[in-house]
Amino acid sequence: MKVLLIKDVKGLGKAGEIKEVKDGYGRNFLIARGFAKHATDAVIRQWQAEQKRRAEKEAAEIENLKKLKEKIESIKLVIKHKLGANGALFGSITNKEISEALKKEYGIEIDKKHIDVHPPIKQTGDHEIDIKLGHGIHAKLELVVEGE
Repeated sequence: MKVLLIKDVKGLGKAGEIKEVKDGYGRNFLIARGFAKHATDAVIRQWQAEQKRRAEKEAAEIENLKKLKEKIESIKLVIKHKLGANGALFGSITNKEISEALKKEYGIEIDKKHIDVHPPIKQTGDHEIDIKLGHGIHAKLELVVEGE
């Protein structure tokens, strides 16, 4: 019996592969548990069409992320923060503050978990922030911290 694997199966193969298996193993285990479908021509065509749609969607998403990266890298974000008694920042600039400033000033919504602030920003001046956009695309944001 030929089956089209829908999920990765340890010891058999990866999703999308067509494998020849014994009838009982195919029907009673793989198909019954949703790991595979019986590999008919219609099922294979449907799988290929689905993969093509996913690839097109992913390509469009990557294109949008590249445009967002260019937009972020052209920005010079200015954040004003309280100064302590010694002239250094009172606390530090958080990724949440950066996310909120981007949304407020430029309308760009970035989840605070995707903003990498290492080492913590505790001084005024220019800083470079790494933002993870997804699909391996990273943007560098230029941040200027000014004291109040």
